[in-house]
Amino acid sequence: MTDDGITREDFLNDRQGKTFADVVNDPEQPFALVLEFFSDSDRQDRMEESELHHDRAPLAGVVRELESQEAIDEFLAGAHTRRNTRFRQAIGVLVRMIMERRGWQKTGRKGSLGVRAAGESQTPAHNTGGLAFWFIRAERYERREGMPFRSVRARCQELEAAAASSTAKNGSQRR
Repeated sequence: MTDDGITREDFLNDRQGKTFADVVNDPEQPFALVLEFFSDSDRQDRMEESELHHDRAPLAGVVRELESQEAIDEFLAGAHTRRNTRFRQAIGVLVRMIMERRGWQKTGRKGSLGVRAAGESQTPAHNTGGLAFWFIRAERYERREGMPFRSVRARCQELEAAAASSTAKNGSQRR
């Protein structure tokens, strides 16, 4: 674990984290492994890069590696719908805590991580496409001091506004 890590105590002292004490304190849930996984500074860097350079939720930067952890995959493969949901939500809280420590804030938007398979009672909820197998969406973040790059959507709107302005200007000059 590095200095960038969130401890079990940090998590349980968080305003949202404490509502997931059932996840943290359940010995059958691999949350200690999740804490260890997300304490890695290289993974945290990838989470930031995911948002900054790839316009994807931070979890998108590490989700495949996270899901490849045997204990985590096995737990999520269990058909315990409520426990799996709470486990995934607790991971979302952990991501928020890490991102906030690194100077980011939530946008209130979610980013897609996968396309959910049609629900069948015998199988746990998983995806049929997208980046992740177990996670369908994740919170998006922005730097508190502002983003260094404009989004494609913002750039497109600027380009379209400039084109409309130019067309209007050229149309009035022809009269």
